[in-house]
Amino acid sequence: MPLEADVPPIAGLTYRLFARAGKRYLRKHFRSVMAQRTTLLEKTPLPLVVYGNHSSWWDPMLAVFLARHFLPHRQHYTPTSAATLRRYPILGKIGLFPTESHSAAGIAHFLRTSEAILKQGSVLWIRPQGRFADTREHPLRFTPLLALLAQRMPGLTLLPFATEFTYWDERLPEALVRFGDPVMIGDNHAPDAVTHELERALATTMLELQHASTLRDASQFHTLLTGTRGTGGAYGALQRLRLGQRSLDHTARR
Repeated sequence: MPLEADVPPIAGLTYRLFARAGKRYLRKHFRSVMAQRTTLLEKTPLPLVVYGNHSSWWDPMLAVFLARHFLPHRQHYTPTSAATLRRYPILGKIGLFPTESHSAAGIAHFLRTSEAILKQGSVLWIRPQGRFADTREHPLRFTPLLALLAQRMPGLTLLPFATEFTYWDERLPEALVRFGDPVMIGDNHAPDAVTHELERALATTMLELQHASTLRDASQFHTLLTGTRGTGGAYGALQRLRLGQRSLDHTARR
């Protein structure tokens, strides 16, 4: 059976509707989505795997937003567990495909499907930790799948990207992203060495993003999406009262 037969089709309308709804959801629940070094994603040559840390439920929605924002003319795929697809079958229509890293058959299926996806010019997005993990958890621990894929395709470019969700000065959090230096792996490296190199590249990118986050300086980022602003609640009421008082004082002075 040809490799192309393993590529699951993406339902274009479903994907566009999901991406549109996801963008609205990000805008509603975050003050902003901001990123650093975005040209690395736009200009890195194919075949391309974008791999990042896996810290929260928001990760897939953010990845869809980034993919559509920077590479709208490409198709994008992401491996996930079969259990997730059984629970949310609609995800199978927008580029998610089942994978299993605990069996030889599952690993072979992942490699075959991923290679077919990359050979047709699509982009693969992977969270190689294989589980939710706090951004402060170091050292990173990857499943072997990404290293095996890199060895299988020596010309493959792997682009690390770090994500962090943090509170600055307002009620809603910031969604922060940073892309790291691309990694290319030759065909003469042991799997453990490849995994270590990929872990090191992502860990470096994550630490750089953490440092930028602590500065709380939006000018260090490119703002990709502006969400809900304002402190809300009691603080928002106090702000409105203060603005109202300023207006009254200004009127009284006239």
